[in-house]
Amino acid sequence: MKNSPNGAGIMDQPPEPSPDEQARRSLTRIKNKIIVMSGKGGVGKSSVSVNLAIALAGKGSTVGLMDVDVHGPDIPRMLGLRGMLTANANRKLDPMRYSDNLSAVSIESLMPNKDDAIIWRGPVKHGAIRQFIGEVEWGDLDYLIIDSPPGTGDEPLTVAQLIKDARAIIVTTPQEVALADVRKSINFCRTVKMEILGLVENMSSYTCPHCGESVDIFGSGGGERTAALAGLKLLGRIPFDPNIVKCGDAGVSYQEQYADAPATRVFGEIASQISDATQS
Repeated sequence: MKNSPNGAGIMDQPPEPSPDEQARRSLTRIKNKIIVMSGKGGVGKSSVSVNLAIALAGKGSTVGLMDVDVHGPDIPRMLGLRGMLTANANRKLDPMRYSDNLSAVSIESLMPNKDDAIIWRGPVKHGAIRQFIGEVEWGDLDYLIIDSPPGTGDEPLTVAQLIKDARAIIVTTPQEVALADVRKSINFCRTVKMEILGLVENMSSYTCPHCGESVDIFGSGGGERTAALAGLKLLGRIPFDPNIVKCGDAGVSYQEQYADAPATRVFGEIASQISDATQS
């Protein structure tokens, strides 16, 4: 008991939970945690993260999208989300709402000047990611999709350390230079004991809108060969479509704008496979 100035006793206030405890409590309310990785930049990993989140949400799942690419946060712009994160009555940050089933958080949504460079070392990144997990009011989620920067550095390692049951999806393009880096991502996941749900081959082929001929701009079959050699599942091949880039730049949903496009069908198929794999 503590005494008030007039002598009356009042109960001690409970101590604030530690950051690690906050993160643990938050994670217990999230059924599936999936980190989207790539061995190198430029393979469209963030586009895949966004479109998989939209596809899962479109199937009725509650989805959170957490952008841990600290130095190149693109998720808010690709979803058309503007403004900054705000605290609620529980002194937690409310994620930005894209739809009834999809919300997102990014370091960009905490920066007044979106063009400021973030110059952080590993321990600061670790703390920021832990805050994104524990100090954000995610609520009950079916999926938390984590968009990670390319490579096997601080951010994916922090996710592996903080989210023990996270599973990975690895994005590649078909050419050999990308596949060589994917093999490093596969070895990273196996080293940290992270289950790999499968590979996604992005920019798989391009169909000319004028003549209808399909062209393998970045080669063909590389994702399937790499998955087979590693004993992994190829979740799907996403065709190259310039409209995916245009929609990402404009902050509008490609799948809504081009509901009948081949890439929309593939995103839906990959989301169905993820749903089947995580419910089994």
